[in-house]
Amino acid sequence: MDELFADYLSRPNVKQPILTQYCDGRQVQCPNWMTQWGSKSLGDQGYSPIEILRYFYGDNMYINSAEAISGIPSSWPGYNLENGSSGSKVRQIQEQINVIAGAYPAIPRLEVDGIYGPATAAAVSKFQSVFGLPATGVTDYKTWYKISEIYVGVSRIAELT
Repeated sequence: MDELFADYLSRPNVKQPILTQYCDGRQVQCPNWMTQWGSKSLGDQGYSPIEILRYFYGDNMYINSAEAISGIPSSWPGYNLENGSSGSKVRQIQEQINVIAGAYPAIPRLEVDGIYGPATAAAVSKFQSVFGLPATGVTDYKTWYKISEIYVGVSRIAELT
């Protein structure tokens, strides 16, 4: 959850974010809260995530997925970028990898041409390896947002100097 998430909870006709809290339920008792061990027990019984949430918070709770996540340069295009892909999203990834490569020299710099060829795949694969992702060379959803996260961090550090 700390790495990446795009899901959020909502109720009908409620505009503000839904706050959910939980405690362990063994050492600390929290009446009317979801509990760590209570939710585990429900999961062991075959309850789905939404069924567990509704057990604790009522039947009008819904899990939604954000189409775009703010605070990063641009949202995932909705499809994997891989050998043969081209266009502005490929160019964006190439530009971001070049900025990241300035702080992580093991990651090769790229020609920014908007074409996802072997060099881009190799740089993405090296990025994935450095940051603990499966080194496939394909920019999938998780890789896209990890590149964006590291890019934002590296470019903010550069602003401080």
